[in-house]
Amino acid sequence: MMHWRSIIRIVGLLIALLSVFMLIPALVAVIYRDGGGTIFIQSFVVALFLGSVLWLPNRKHKNDLSTREGFLIVVLFWLVLGTIGSFPFIFDKHLNLNLTTAFFESFSGLTTTGATSLTHLDSLPKALLFYRQLLQWLGGMGIIVLAVAILPLLGVGGMQLYRAEIPGPQKDNKMRPRIAQTAKTLWLIYIILTIICALCLWFAGMDVFDAICHSFSTISMGGYSTHDSSLAYFDNPIINYIITFFLILSGCNFGLHFTTFNQLSLRHYFRDQEFRTFLMILGSLVVICILVIYLSTAGFSFASSIDKIVLQVVSIATTTGFSVDDTNHWPPVLPILLLCASFIGGCAGSTGGGMKVVRIILLSMQGSRELKRLIHPNAIYSLKLNNRVLPERIIEAVWGFFSAYALVFLVSFFIVMASGVDAMDAFYIVSSSLNNLGIGIGDASDSFHNVSDLVKWIMVIDMLFGRLEIFTLLVIFSTAFWKS
Repeated sequence: MMHWRSIIRIVGLLIALLSVFMLIPALVAVIYRDGGGTIFIQSFVVALFLGSVLWLPNRKHKNDLSTREGFLIVVLFWLVLGTIGSFPFIFDKHLNLNLTTAFFESFSGLTTTGATSLTHLDSLPKALLFYRQLLQWLGGMGIIVLAVAILPLLGVGGMQLYRAEIPGPQKDNKMRPRIAQTAKTLWLIYIILTIICALCLWFAGMDVFDAICHSFSTISMGGYSTHDSSLAYFDNPIINYIITFFLILSGCNFGLHFTTFNQLSLRHYFRDQEFRTFLMILGSLVVICILVIYLSTAGFSFASSIDKIVLQVVSIATTTGFSVDDTNHWPPVLPILLLCASFIGGCAGSTGGGMKVVRIILLSMQGSRELKRLIHPNAIYSLKLNNRVLPERIIEAVWGFFSAYALVFLVSFFIVMASGVDAMDAFYIVSSSLNNLGIGIGDASDSFHNVSDLVKWIMVIDMLFGRLEIFTLLVIFSTAFWKS
């Protein structure tokens, strides 16, 4: 039996919490006197009212959550906050966005996808630009930090939510048994990385506003920028290398950062098979791109272009989506290669999207094992990760995830094609959404403002599937889920 009043109480609290964050861009509007603060005050009032209406009548209902309720709250978190997050875009009369585009912008930010329909960013109020970055930052760590760190403090159990956010393979990082304490530590690490990144960008030449905004989208791996030309606006190699470094940190399993925080040691990074593979993938992609560009471009300047190539590769491969170079001028094979790499994405437990490196490792190991079984049918082969034997149940779960991921991609791809989009652009659009990448290639390379409303809704659904790692959302549509 579902504890509906407890669920409604939690949703009300989440809405009220988001309403408070609406005041921050309102303050930015006051500081820069850009006249963009009114929409955030309006959003604050409406969101606080809605949150209070849901919370007050149910404030005394504090039941322990079942696994089913944990999954439901995770889904409601993204659906409700994505809806509330669209209020400033709806209230802004200057933007004049329809409901679909307002929802698209909000969900794209909160899921750290980073796709946008907005143009002329350089002329928008700083308050609105800051809000877009803030949405990504709040969504960056997802439920594992925001909900799991906050809800236990309100008397709500968090283990089910932690499980719901990461339904795939789990690795033992020797985290503290109390999820609430673990989540608070992860939150602290997230804030520290954001502050250090902002300071480095400021020292490298960004102004304070841009440094803060781009640190938000770097650590969250969202990819939003405050400029139409994204990071190409700054044309600064030092900034490019700084962001590349922090993207690699953000693409790493935050459990490894947790261990560093507790043990003050870096050895475990290079003992981790997933992290080593992650670095190997990025390094291989960088080398391939440099060689292909060098061999096919007569005017290639190694010294002036290496930082842009490295950042562009890391940005797309980790599903961040910053743009620092026009990939339409690259040899055609490279944008496709990088887009395919985004299906791998970051490490499990990172702020990146994609299927995650650890799953690709396990799929590769399983494929290798099947080849060995063809040669030695009676032999018994066990799979190991970090020198630990993995249960067959994990391998089955990874194959199930891969199948579901492929199914969602294909269904979305054909629906987008049926709407009138050509096959190549449909591939770009669905890949960008499902992998939470956000960057487009070809006609959609700068903005998705020309995309139809139907396609935008498909993209929003795919963003949620990608952010919730497919099964967390699919399970809600199962009849078994709703049976008592």
